[in-house]
Amino acid sequence: MQSLAIKYFYEVALKGSLTAASEALHVAVSAISRQIAALEEEVGATLFVRSARGMTLTEAGQILLRHVRRSVLENDAVIESIAALRGGSRSPIRIACTQGLANELVPSTLAAFGRVRPEARFRMWVSSAEQASQRVETGEADIALTFSTVPTVPEGAVKVLYARAAPALAVMARDHSLSRHRRLDIRDLAGYPIALTDEMTSTFKLYQLASNMAGTWMEPQVYSNYAEALHAYVRDSQAILFASYVSIGERLKPTRLTAIPLKNPEMHARTVQVQVMRGRILPDAIEQFLNFIIQRLNEAMERAPA
Repeated sequence: MQSLAIKYFYEVALKGSLTAASEALHVAVSAISRQIAALEEEVGATLFVRSARGMTLTEAGQILLRHVRRSVLENDAVIESIAALRGGSRSPIRIACTQGLANELVPSTLAAFGRVRPEARFRMWVSSAEQASQRVETGEADIALTFSTVPTVPEGAVKVLYARAAPALAVMARDHSLSRHRRLDIRDLAGYPIALTDEMTSTFKLYQLASNMAGTWMEPQVYSNYAEALHAYVRDSQAILFASYVSIGERLKPTRLTAIPLKNPEMHARTVQVQVMRGRILPDAIEQFLNFIIQRLNEAMERAPA
């Protein structure tokens, strides 16, 4: 496949139209169209569905786009490695993660890794699990760290490199009237205020499922998409929130909170995951960071109350 045709294909796939690609590349629309037509003839498949609203990738186009994305990233990594031999700057390790992991685990891991590799640079986005995975799929992020309630992940552009059970614990103030219990059932929480993350989070889905199975839905008193606010609210009240140990463990003592396992199997039905782009050859620095953060995840989960 000719590099020029691939370059034009990639730009149209990213921009969604011939006109937008033409403006970005400073190349005539007709020239781009001819190259894509030649590429489609070469691969023996239609790569785009053309419409008045733009260009949409076909299934064959999506397969080619995944290949091109990997190639672009790997070419960049080779150029960077050569530049590093001359003392050139390094690209940041790009990490997309959910808020629970961004509170403590990810920043503390960045700091610890930076002590081992002072030359390391990072860029971190905090978003929903779906958005974190999409950043890896499009090549915008190198690594996604998320929680997932899906037992299996379909084959696609994202590979789950690591997955470990991450049950939701009942988190409350250390002087809470339920804090002496070794384990709790969701029904034991009746009568106490519930603080919950928004409907798009895995924690909400687990709580909803466990409540439905137990036949006791307790409407949360406080919803928030900002976990720090929930921690402060629970600390100063008799309210209860739900979080995995990997999210809350390092914050229990300094914030005067405690975490108690729940008996309900539905509250155990999720994993913490590390995701990368499927098929991509990762630079050494990213491989080293992946090994480092997986070790930190394992260490955190080993400390979790059972």
